[in-house]
Amino acid sequence: MSRSDGRTTDELRPLELTMGCNAWAEGSCLIQLGNTRVMVTATVEDKVPPFMRGQGQGWITAEYGMLPRATQERTIREAARGRQQGRTVEIQRLIGRSLRAAVNAKALGERSILIDCDVLQADGGTRTASITAGFLALLQALSRLQQRVKFSAPPIHDRLAAVSLGIQQREVWLDLNYIEDSRIGVDVNVVMLGHHQLVEIQGTAEHGSFDRVQLNRLLDAAELGIDRLIAAGRAAFPQGDDLIATP
Repeated sequence: MSRSDGRTTDELRPLELTMGCNAWAEGSCLIQLGNTRVMVTATVEDKVPPFMRGQGQGWITAEYGMLPRATQERTIREAARGRQQGRTVEIQRLIGRSLRAAVNAKALGERSILIDCDVLQADGGTRTASITAGFLALLQALSRLQQRVKFSAPPIHDRLAAVSLGIQQREVWLDLNYIEDSRIGVDVNVVMLGHHQLVEIQGTAEHGSFDRVQLNRLLDAAELGIDRLIAAGRAAFPQGDDLIATP
């Protein structure tokens, strides 16, 4: 079965990363992955939430939202509904805990970094794109913060990225667009550090089931995709390597 856009099974969609896309934020990144576009900003605050006070470490949190015409039909703004949808809450929690896995919270001191992910156009993989761009925005914010404070240790453990995958008729497909995601038999999101340490795996069999052998094939494909995303991130913001601990 051929893919909807003619890509090979292990091919990412065309990727573009634009650093500093927001003039005011301490860090920002616009990611374009095929027809998915997400703008992410990072804001530094010299304080932490009440539950973190006095612990001598920092905090990373995230918010996620989609513009009304990010999709084919207009969706009502969540502010107009008066509450966030469950999907939104789940995704922003995923983004926050993924980014925290890459950060040395002690090195930050009692500071917070707020990551805002706004989906401008959605065509599948918005949560994984938000994580990939969110890390780069975070990295840029920390690079600027380094100009006025001295970190006690490198604040980043390793680079981070995320990718979506699926299984269709026993073939593993990398980086699903919306059409593929809506029809795929197995749908998986993988968050991974640069040295292939797993941060999170979200996997669901939409139709049928999958076995351990197929899961290993999915993870092998995820490593391939993550390597490419991290290489693109390093090319877009090489200065970030100065903030990463030596393995």
